[in-house]
Amino acid sequence: MLVGQLAVMMFSTVDTLMMGRVGPQDLAGLAVGSAAYVTIFVGLMGIVLAVGPIAGRQFGADDLPGSGRSFMQAQWLALLLCVPGSLALWFPDPFIWLAQLDAAQAEKVRAYTRPEAFALPAALLFAAFRGFSTAVSRPKAVMVLQLAGLAAKVPLNAVLVFGWGAIPALGVGGCGWATAIAMTAQALAAQVLLRRDGFYQPFRIPPLWQTRPQRAELAGLVRLGLPMGGSILVEVTGFTFMAFFVARLGATPVAGHQIAVNLIAMMFMIALALATAAGTLVAQQLGAGDKRAARTVGRHAVVLTALVAASVGAVVAFARESIVGLYTSDAATAAAALPLLVWVWFFHLGDALQTVAAYVLRAYQVATLPMVIYVVALWGLGIGGGYLLAFGPHGAGAVGFWQAATAGLLTAALLLGLLLRRVFDENRESAL
Repeated sequence: MLVGQLAVMMFSTVDTLMMGRVGPQDLAGLAVGSAAYVTIFVGLMGIVLAVGPIAGRQFGADDLPGSGRSFMQAQWLALLLCVPGSLALWFPDPFIWLAQLDAAQAEKVRAYTRPEAFALPAALLFAAFRGFSTAVSRPKAVMVLQLAGLAAKVPLNAVLVFGWGAIPALGVGGCGWATAIAMTAQALAAQVLLRRDGFYQPFRIPPLWQTRPQRAELAGLVRLGLPMGGSILVEVTGFTFMAFFVARLGATPVAGHQIAVNLIAMMFMIALALATAAGTLVAQQLGAGDKRAARTVGRHAVVLTALVAASVGAVVAFARESIVGLYTSDAATAAAALPLLVWVWFFHLGDALQTVAAYVLRAYQVATLPMVIYVVALWGLGIGGGYLLAFGPHGAGAVGFWQAATAGLLTAALLLGLLLRRVFDENRESAL
């Protein structure tokens, strides 16, 4: 799962590295455009990923056809959700207004988000495949397809961004088209794998066009998926909205912010892999009726994630100057990025801990209260506090947003940890 998640993250890293060579204006356009895409995609993906806890429990209870049916309905849900999502990407004006961009910068954002409107259906369908395959302990299949997608993305990016022969240089728009092509190929390959891989035969998964949406099963996915998607949306927008507000400070601050965001996101993939593994195993143990094993896995996941996050954060914090040098040779952009990475250690620790706690809670199908916690901690303390620090009397700029975001993540980690402990205690009592 970690290798697959890093492959996904490398899509953004490749974009950031290439835009860093094109110039601050294109890098700033990427920062706002990718923040818009991530906001829409991840919020919708969170709803689709409700298939994970549901199919995981069915798999643990040895109901393989039931897991297959849940996956089919998750694919229908993905197709339904991509309609409003693609429209929002084709018309990204609310995000442009939020960032207060001029006309030239707004065109760069549109050049990125409009190709992503074509990528979104494939991305959501693949998210359903990923959630299902992970839930039934088949993450290697997902990893292979994600690595193949990255292998296609890199040369496509280079050709479309910088141009080659008769192909013109598209700049930031080339990043969007490369992602759309790679994601579509990845989603099609997943459908072929479902037909050809014997592992999936016991789940009785027919081709999508031979099925119909089922209201009852869609409703079950939506009941769990809406608070899950809401939580993920709040979590992600607590991060992506920083880009919109930092963009008001100018192209150089937001370019530095984009470097810090990409670095943090790569580190987050380690925590996300551990959290996904923990949520999957806890759901399977709950489906099998072994509540003691579920609690043990959940507790160990929290401890392991804390140790790994603290170690990775320390390495990156102390080596930040060398790392930023890999992203850009522009002195002004590097100077804007370095102060942000001072906060990377505590930011990443809070981010990792809240993620693993949230995923284990979703395995217990506890999703509504975590969403409330996210709203208070990440929107209230993180975005609200960051806005005051950045644009208030002291004018801390981008650093103010990172300070407040760090406080918000640590608060969310603490509150979700206390909630998880209560859930463990309640399930211990019910098992006696």
